[in-house]
Amino acid sequence: MSAVIGSKKINFSEEQGMLLDVAREFVKDKSPGSEVRKFLESEQGFSEPVWQELVDLGWTGINLPESVGGSGLGIAALIPVVESMGKGLMGTPLVSTVLAAELIRRAGGIAEEDILEDISGGCAATVAYLDRSDWGAVNTGVSVDAQGVLSGSKFMVPDAAQATWIAVVGANEAGESVVALVSGDDIAVQAQQAHALIDLTKRAATIDFTGITARRVLSGAKIEGAIRDYLLIGALLTAAEAVGSTSACLDGIVDYLKTRKQFGKLIGSFQALKHPTVDIYVGMEQSRSLVYHASSEVGEGPLSAEAEVACRMAKAQASETIQYAGDRSVQFHGGFGFTWECDSSLFIRRAAWSQQQFGDAMHHRKRLAPLLLDE
Repeated sequence: MSAVIGSKKINFSEEQGMLLDVAREFVKDKSPGSEVRKFLESEQGFSEPVWQELVDLGWTGINLPESVGGSGLGIAALIPVVESMGKGLMGTPLVSTVLAAELIRRAGGIAEEDILEDISGGCAATVAYLDRSDWGAVNTGVSVDAQGVLSGSKFMVPDAAQATWIAVVGANEAGESVVALVSGDDIAVQAQQAHALIDLTKRAATIDFTGITARRVLSGAKIEGAIRDYLLIGALLTAAEAVGSTSACLDGIVDYLKTRKQFGKLIGSFQALKHPTVDIYVGMEQSRSLVYHASSEVGEGPLSAEAEVACRMAKAQASETIQYAGDRSVQFHGGFGFTWECDSSLFIRRAAWSQQQFGDAMHHRKRLAPLLLDE
């Protein structure tokens, strides 16, 4: 089966093609602009009934094996869903949940099937990775002792308040990286400090894990590779979301250029506006191609060097494109573009968030250079 994404024809399995169609219609129906704005200033940032519908569709287990209640379709099948959600600026814990499941599966394997079954069944999850705002640092500042007791804090934990399970990246007494699995029920309300984020559709918090005993601690030879893969898949999913948001931003720009008049002419006829609009379109299609290529390189096992290159390229391109699209959207709308009522303000905020999550374009280009040039 094939489906048309923008102007590109991408081949899917029958299941993936059906998933794409369902995702587009679901987001279009459940996340119109009025719904997005309704939840911008709410505490959790999303609709519980919509989240439950999403769970019922099986999206929380798309990437997980059938043995734990998943669909067994892998990360590639999730890309159309995340892109669609990005286009609708839909706020849910789905990406955080999927990434937590990937880290747990890759670090612990099927031995953690009870937790993976929870996630597949709709329990939100997240990863506590950052010690501070540096994606390039070694973020193992939380220590885990021999009894599994944690000490230290994590910064910008996404969807922390909704998470049933939190995978905390830290280090044991020997200085080795570990992943401590913490129940959300064990975290006191006062241990969480919510962040005010530039993207109002997102939620995150700093969590003090000091004194909390992990329900399980994953360690061993697979941990470093699992953390690396988590960061690369996180970059890929952020890029997919950015592609969807860029598409919606471009739609808004084109509609405005086709209706707004100055000097008796539609402003879309002005060359100074035509060229940047085409640049956005070209960048968006390049980003989309890179995202779908990267998704085809991501398998169930450890990511290859080719997969790493593909994920980093996708993130670098998608980050820059949405940044440019958001900026041009605000500028084209003039003074109105900066106001709360204009959707351009939402897209420039999404652009700032997408740029920084899992490393900006410079972060990934810096790491691409040795992959491409060093022997």
